[in-house]
Amino acid sequence: MPNPTLQQQLAFLYEIDKLKYVFRKTKLINNPDRFENDAEHSWHLCIMAMVLQAYAKEPVDLLRVIKMLLLHDIVEIDAGDTFFFDPSRAPQQSEAEEAAAERIFGLLPEAQRTEFRSLWMEFEAGVSPEAKYAKAIDRIEPVFQNLSNGGGTWKEHQVPLSVILKKLSIIAQGAPLLWQFTEESIQDALGAGRIEVGPEPTAI
Repeated sequence: MPNPTLQQQLAFLYEIDKLKYVFRKTKLINNPDRFENDAEHSWHLCIMAMVLQAYAKEPVDLLRVIKMLLLHDIVEIDAGDTFFFDPSRAPQQSEAEEAAAERIFGLLPEAQRTEFRSLWMEFEAGVSPEAKYAKAIDRIEPVFQNLSNGGGTWKEHQVPLSVILKKLSIIAQGAPLLWQFTEESIQDALGAGRIEVGPEPTAI
């Protein structure tokens, strides 16, 4: 029989397989018909973090960044994914994710439970250089998806440009040059008619 530590680790590994069944609110690059799942998202972010590390605002511990990116969405097994540009998504989502972190990371032996929960909290806080860079990478991947799909879920949910840019501006904290690229790419695509977004709200 496996020892108790191994049993706990296997329970966690079996549980996180469910991440493959959590579908996000963004669709695959150049594929407007299929939503991305959280496991695919986490994998893609880790590769992006390695490839784009030179654009991090500050020197970062890449392994720590990758750990955060692999762990940050595990809570969505319980809490589900919400549309990032929906202004009503918090605070209920934050409470659900806290409870999910407690349950899912709680399956692990104490040392790993503490480490993984701490990494998840560090990502959520977005204060350390690693967390800022990880968040920048997390935010820019859907930009590529929506740009490749004519506006994608920005168009589908009628998200105004001002809201898009405000929500994505966190990229600047972790990777300023990637934020400059993001802004320019969105503006260029809009100007050329390659993407559509929602109308700006009318002032009353």
